[in-house]
Amino acid sequence: MTHPPLSPAGAHRLRAGLAVTLGFGLFMLPAAGRAQSAVIYGQLGNFDISNDTGRVCHGFQIDIDGVSAAEIPAISYFTANRYGSPVATPTATGVQIRWQSTYSDAAQSWSDRTLPHTVSWFPGQCYQWVAGTYQDGGCEHFGVRTVNTNGNVAARWLCEEPTTPGTLLAINPPTAVAGPAYFVQPPVVVNNPPVLVVEVVAPEPAEAVGLFGDAQWERVFRTELQRPVALDELVADNPNVVPMNLAQLEADYSILQDEPAAGGKGNRRRHRHQSDIAPNTRSVVRRIELYRFTGNYDPVTHEALCADGTCKVAGAGEVGDLISVQMTAANVVPDAVLVTKSGTGAGSVDSKDKLVACGSKCAANYAVGSIVQLTAKAASGSDFAGWTGPCSGTGACTVTVDGAAAVGAVFNTKVAAGGGGGGGALFTLSLGRSNPGTVTGVPAGDKTLNCGSVCSAKFAAGTQVTLTATPPAGKAFVSWGGGCLAAGANPVCAVTVNADTSVQANFSK
Repeated sequence: MTHPPLSPAGAHRLRAGLAVTLGFGLFMLPAAGRAQSAVIYGQLGNFDISNDTGRVCHGFQIDIDGVSAAEIPAISYFTANRYGSPVATPTATGVQIRWQSTYSDAAQSWSDRTLPHTVSWFPGQCYQWVAGTYQDGGCEHFGVRTVNTNGNVAARWLCEEPTTPGTLLAINPPTAVAGPAYFVQPPVVVNNPPVLVVEVVAPEPAEAVGLFGDAQWERVFRTELQRPVALDELVADNPNVVPMNLAQLEADYSILQDEPAAGGKGNRRRHRHQSDIAPNTRSVVRRIELYRFTGNYDPVTHEALCADGTCKVAGAGEVGDLISVQMTAANVVPDAVLVTKSGTGAGSVDSKDKLVACGSKCAANYAVGSIVQLTAKAASGSDFAGWTGPCSGTGACTVTVDGAAAVGAVFNTKVAAGGGGGGGALFTLSLGRSNPGTVTGVPAGDKTLNCGSVCSAKFAAGTQVTLTATPPAGKAFVSWGGGCLAAGANPVCAVTVNADTSVQANFSK
């Protein structure tokens, strides 16, 4: 099932001061009065979770505080699992989301089950589409997205109540799956990049006041993409989107453990990871793994006692089985200016403040509301043909930054004397697609532009072509690239052809 990312037109513009819990797709409204430096347009999360209860289970439940009954219709799910679509029910503090199989009184049996997890993990083990191993894999894949919450999240397996056949019991303690919270931290220095911060809180609470909770080892992988991602792309067998190799390791093994108010050091209960948001970054994707801690515990406080004395390095025999894998993404749009150059000639574009020098540096972060003046200079043997995007003509281009300001500059080779002035010049518009889907263009150029079948056409210089991307059934349009980058997740893009131009339409997998 496809869940497209939030579009700029339809999303709340959540900026600095915002906190977002992506593990279960939750986000909170921004604090008022903060500086603005980036927008989070989509909060997505899917997780693989092992059945670590030691019992055969027949469902899964997530309790989320801080969600009102009115917001329940806006909740969306990843439903490609054995239990299908869940049921969302209001509770005294929020909402309960419950996947479960059906029970036959006549046969005294459940229609579906998840076995205890006993085999080694491998990519795709928890997914319906890996039919050979899915039924007995001992794990499952879930995903939820809601809005406007600031409460706690607890995830539990549902197993049959031994004394009451046909009744499911939520198993405690909650299962160990990361529920990361994202927020944007504005830069200390004006026009420096904003910082995207993620916090991961220990998922298993202590069993009694004054004690530590069960410990897990956390390991985090991270990557950035220059396009937004959709919920159904966040799966463990999709290495093109989800980071999972050592070159993408952000944080190696460290202990995550609930701490008592007194007696804890404060550095185990919450881990923080952060990085600058580059001007052309459109999504930050993380894979957060939690492993069982198999080292020693303090017999009185239940504090994890690691061989290195600090639990910053995993010792021999201290890392147990993988418990869960959280695949989470923040779709972001930093306040920035991005310049692209096209055409048959050459030249440079510079900003008056020298932050853009394109030449070499064609993108720069700015504070929201900044007024940026750009000038274009053609190289020898070339002419500046004009601007595309928010500016037109051949004079200076002035843009006010609010999100990503994508500006194009067209440079063409000078036409030799007597060469006709180039008034009849034709340029090629080429269309590409990441996955099956169609892109149509109006006007159609010198032949029908319908990609599907015909993916390029020639146009007279200055022609504006309106492109429409249509996904196949059950899939979603995700984003544009190339000449339509500024259109983002809007499936309609208008591009002015002043040079040979390439456009990429990205559809969900």
